[in-house]
Amino acid sequence: MTVALLFFFAITRTNAQKTTIPVETEHVAVVLQTDKDHHLKIIHTGKTLAAKTEYELAASAYHLSGPGIGSNNNAFTAAGTDNNFVEPAIAVVHADGNNSLDLRYEKNTVTTTPDGATLTTVTLKDAVYPFYVDLFFKAWKKEDVIEQWSGIRHTEKGNVLLNKYASANLYFFGKDYYLTSYNGEWAKEMQPELTQLKQGMHTIESRLGTRENLIGSPNFMLAMDHPATETTGTVLLGQLAWNGNYSIQLETDAHKKMHLVAGINPYQSAYQLKPGTPFETPRFVYTLSFNGTGTGSRNLQSWLRDHQLLDGKGERFTLLNNWEATYFDFDQEKLAGLFKGAKDLGVDLFLLDDGWFGNKYPRNNDKAGLGDWQENKKKLPDGIPYLVEEAGKQGVKFGIWIEPEMVNPKSELYEKHLDWVLREEQRPEIYFRNQLVLDLTNPEVQDFVFGIVDNLFKKNPKLAFIKWDCNSPVFNGHSRYLEKNKIPQSHLWVEYTRGLEKVLQRIRAKYPKVPMMLCSGGGGRTDYGLLKYFTEFWLSDDTDPLERVFIQWNYSYYYPAITMCNHVTEWGKQPLKYRVDVASMGKLGFDIKANELKPEDMAFCKEAIKNYNGFKDIVWHGDLYRLKDPYETDIASLLFLNREQTKGIVFNYLTNWRYVGDPALDPVKFQGLDPNKQYRIKELNLYGGQKSTIDTKKTYSGDYLMNIGFNPNVSLRRSSVVLSIEAI
Repeated sequence: MTVALLFFFAITRTNAQKTTIPVETEHVAVVLQTDKDHHLKIIHTGKTLAAKTEYELAASAYHLSGPGIGSNNNAFTAAGTDNNFVEPAIAVVHADGNNSLDLRYEKNTVTTTPDGATLTTVTLKDAVYPFYVDLFFKAWKKEDVIEQWSGIRHTEKGNVLLNKYASANLYFFGKDYYLTSYNGEWAKEMQPELTQLKQGMHTIESRLGTRENLIGSPNFMLAMDHPATETTGTVLLGQLAWNGNYSIQLETDAHKKMHLVAGINPYQSAYQLKPGTPFETPRFVYTLSFNGTGTGSRNLQSWLRDHQLLDGKGERFTLLNNWEATYFDFDQEKLAGLFKGAKDLGVDLFLLDDGWFGNKYPRNNDKAGLGDWQENKKKLPDGIPYLVEEAGKQGVKFGIWIEPEMVNPKSELYEKHLDWVLREEQRPEIYFRNQLVLDLTNPEVQDFVFGIVDNLFKKNPKLAFIKWDCNSPVFNGHSRYLEKNKIPQSHLWVEYTRGLEKVLQRIRAKYPKVPMMLCSGGGGRTDYGLLKYFTEFWLSDDTDPLERVFIQWNYSYYYPAITMCNHVTEWGKQPLKYRVDVASMGKLGFDIKANELKPEDMAFCKEAIKNYNGFKDIVWHGDLYRLKDPYETDIASLLFLNREQTKGIVFNYLTNWRYVGDPALDPVKFQGLDPNKQYRIKELNLYGGQKSTIDTKKTYSGDYLMNIGFNPNVSLRRSSVVLSIEAI
């Protein structure tokens, strides 16, 4: 008998009427149980119990009554089920036209996956039709993270229409719920909104098709009973890991219990499912913390870094980008002239941004050339190979920008392959940044997009980095490929995302280790699903360092710093030191005219990069503790600490320049330290002849630093303070 089967028998308990199935991590349990009619219920979502046999008693602890209450906690609520009063997770029309569904428990298995997680699979079957739903729960014990998704299949005599097909259905037994969701727009990404949820429905969704996070985010927090703080409260943090239209529905029922349904947005997405062809939904990823948002965010960061993110345990390049230095106005000699500045600065890589391609319609602005991926002969007569070699001579690597899913109407690609473009022939074309989206449901288009990347590497084997942009949502979406192949247009939203993933799978099969940045105009694509293929993402085109403090703060709840591309630019009124310090809280880059820096600025940047190279491993792979909230105080303070609790970096920023008092009055209380260790503190990134106010001879116990705190002396004259902390 295998270990997996032994585990199965150990955790699944069946009596004469009920089967109880706990899905557990170290601290979190989601417990399923059948009722007398073999319907599957959620009877507990919360802390794990020491005595596993007691889970089966949880259902009897609640005495809920009223219309429909018996089905509110269904494990996968189906439309058409008798006495159902809540939002369904699945709605179908059977091959014979019947639109009801009655899912009954059939079996479950528990196995250990090759990557060390525990996978619980529960099979449900309709009471009449040969229609099945497999519920998957992949539990990561140490990280307290659960991935949840569904698989839908049937053997009916004809197609079944899926009108809704969620990934996850959860139920919480609290009393009050406080939702933190995120709104925004270009350069205003991840703006948090706290909402107390009353009886009824609240939905987080996107219907943009490609750049799905442009005005919202699939990330959210749900605090139970009262708003959570960094260190207190029960709170769920999660997202739907899907690069496409999503919907997360939070429904508070008459008993103030919370019914949550998350999955692909069913908006214009009815799906014809053939017999014998399984449909697998994207994964809903979440963690439940009982000690506030800090623990929850560290759970997600650890899981993403260790199990999902491409090369999450590896290194990242520090780069110099030409975009804000040149925009579209450059030639190969001007670019080559920037390489020396990159070398002098001390970065690893030079990144060539938009504007290097197109001949019949040269890419001199964003109105032309997109889709024509040949070097512009006027700008780059010797092509990309010349630039790669010249960068190499200066000791820096070379990377390049592409936007392969898009096309300008003013392009040769548009003229030759109009049938490759998502557009409604009976409607005017609607442009976003003067462009349209290519049809990735079409295998020929998938080949074309893969070929853009493949040809670059074939011609430039030393190419070291790709910045993959995606600036336009889909408007008037219509696929000629689906039309020709008699596939319903309602498949477009699902098949586009699947087509993109097919391309990325091919790229990673051939080029498994090349770093790639997920850009999308800043924050437009940040889902965990795509981060299997990308090493990092661009948070926002807003590089004002003061705004970035808040943007990076909000992203940090869901992503480790190693994923976050932060560039030093000319945006904002803050001094260069402040800009560099803020950008150092992640994957550092520069978007400046390095060869034109004043000597004192160049000297500071070089020293700051040396310091960054000394602590970046802690920022990338350590634990993050948010110490002072800029939404509540006049400063932001964040500590990155290594796992051994011996080295840390503390970033402190003034965030309010009004003369409202001196924020230096209050010490900052650290977190995560060993109370029994002694620590020495030193200030880094001093500009020019600046003198530190920190006494490096003093030592402090971890106990003192966490309970009394340490004052970084942030003030109007010391608006940014970076401290290193080291155990002695």
